[in-house]
Amino acid sequence: MHAADSGIEGAQAGAGRRPIRPARLKPGDTVGITAPASRGDAEAIRRSAEVFEELGLKVRFGDSLNRGHGYLAGTDTERAAELNAMFADPGIQAIVCARGGYGTARIAEKLDYDQIRRHPKILWGYSDITFLHAAIWKMTGLITVHGPMMICLGDKDVHPLTRQSFAQLVRPEPFRYTGDITPLHILVEGKAKGPLVGGNLTLLTSTLGTPYEIDTRGCLLFIEDIGEEPYRIDRMLNQLRMAGKLEQAAGILVGDFRDCEPVKRPVSFTLEEVIQHYVTEAGRPSLMGFGIGHGSPNVAVPHGMEAELSTADKKVEALELAII
Repeated sequence: MHAADSGIEGAQAGAGRRPIRPARLKPGDTVGITAPASRGDAEAIRRSAEVFEELGLKVRFGDSLNRGHGYLAGTDTERAAELNAMFADPGIQAIVCARGGYGTARIAEKLDYDQIRRHPKILWGYSDITFLHAAIWKMTGLITVHGPMMICLGDKDVHPLTRQSFAQLVRPEPFRYTGDITPLHILVEGKAKGPLVGGNLTLLTSTLGTPYEIDTRGCLLFIEDIGEEPYRIDRMLNQLRMAGKLEQAAGILVGDFRDCEPVKRPVSFTLEEVIQHYVTEAGRPSLMGFGIGHGSPNVAVPHGMEAELSTADKKVEALELAII
C-alpha cells in the first residue's frame, strides 16, 4: 500500500511546550536505580549495575529493590516518593528502572511534574515504564528513553546492542535505525516526520481516557508487546483506531511482538495479519521489524525526540541529539 508523504506537522511536546532534552552524564556522575512497578531480583540487578561502573559512573540503589507489596515493589506512595526524590536529588544525574512488570499507572497521579520539569534528567526504561513515558511527556515535555532495564542484563546471552545502548548515557549519538540492525519490512510506503512516541501496546491502550492519554497527532508512533495472542493485539489496535490514535499519527513503527502466537484460539489470524490490517487501514508510512521492546536486541529509543521515517531508505533517524 502506498501513502503520500505525511502532511501532518510534528506534534508539540507536552501540550505545546518545547521539548526538554536531558543532559548527558560525566565520569563520576550517579545513576539512581528504582523499581516503580514490580519487584525484581535485587542481587541480580545489583550485579547488572556493573554496566554503569564500566562507563565510569556511580550507582545508588533505591529501597524499592528490597520492598514487596503484593506484585508491587512497595506501596504506591513509597514507589512514587522514591521516584520524586530521585528527580529532586542533585546528587543523582540519571534514573534507570530496574524492571517493569506492573504498577506505574498507579503512581502517575502521585508524581511531582513541576519538579520533574524543574530538574530534568534522563529517565530510562520500557515495558510497564511506557505509562511513565507517556505521562511525563504529556505533563512536562521531557524527552525520556525507552530502553532496556537492569533485569535485561541478567541474561548471559544478552545482545551486544542491548548492553551497548547504555553508552548513550555518556556518549550520546543521534538515534538512527536502519535495516542493518534488523530486517525492516514496508507496510505502507512514504516519508513522515514527528516526535517518536509510544512503547508497549497494552500500556498505551491503558492511557486512553486518563489525563495521561497518549497523543499521537503528528508523531511517529512505535509499538511493541509480549505474551499477547493475536486476538488481544487486535482488540487493542482496534481501540487505538477508534480513538483516532493510528490515523492521527504521522507514521508507525512496529517493534517486537514476542510470544504473541495463537494459543487459546488456535483458529486465528496471524499476528502479522492483524498488524497489517490496522496499519495499512490507517494509511500512514510504516515499517515493521524494529528491535524495540521485549526481543533481542532491545534498541534504546528517545521518547519525544523529533525524527524522520523513510520507507524507501528503510530507516528512521532523529534530527538531533536527544541527550545533550
